[in-house]
Amino acid sequence: MLRIGLTGGIGSGKSTVAAQLRQLGAALVDTDAIARQLTLPGGAAIEPIRTAFGADFIDANGALNRAAMRALAFSDPSAKRRLEAILHPLIGTETERQAKLSQAARAVVFDVPLLVESGRWRARVDKVLVVDCREETQLRRVVARSGWAAADVRAVIAQQASRDQRRGCADAVIFNDTISEVQLDDEVRLVWQRWTAEVA
Repeated sequence: MLRIGLTGGIGSGKSTVAAQLRQLGAALVDTDAIARQLTLPGGAAIEPIRTAFGADFIDANGALNRAAMRALAFSDPSAKRRLEAILHPLIGTETERQAKLSQAARAVVFDVPLLVESGRWRARVDKVLVVDCREETQLRRVVARSGWAAADVRAVIAQQASRDQRRGCADAVIFNDTISEVQLDDEVRLVWQRWTAEVA
């Protein structure tokens, strides 16, 4: 089965591309969704996070206090590493469990926002697809959809791999900046057809 790693900076349109690949027949393993499940009330990461960071980082409902953790991670790189040390092994286990359940599909797409940053994913997939756009476009899209302050979006962009770093590890790049939804769909379809034909 073809294993595709999908990545892109915040606001690049990666989730839209993931949905399009799913419509074309790919199974989707969304590592962000897995991370969210792990940090919901009763999630496997909650008690390790409480132990490592304290009760202030668990909200009244028993979920991760995302705002508090985001602020800490931006101000203290070691805190980000400690959080990743808790989450990444749990995410990895669940990711492979879901992939094994998807073996009937023509391909499995691993949607990994930090694929490049992790340093581990390139060896786990056959192909890497990067969804790219200008930083100004990222900023505009994220502010519009989330209501975040522009400074907060810039802080996230600064912590992610650069556009050059992402493109440097890609087998294909879709520049999703000024193209229409129809054009984006066409580009995704072309990549899908080319890659699935290689392993047919």
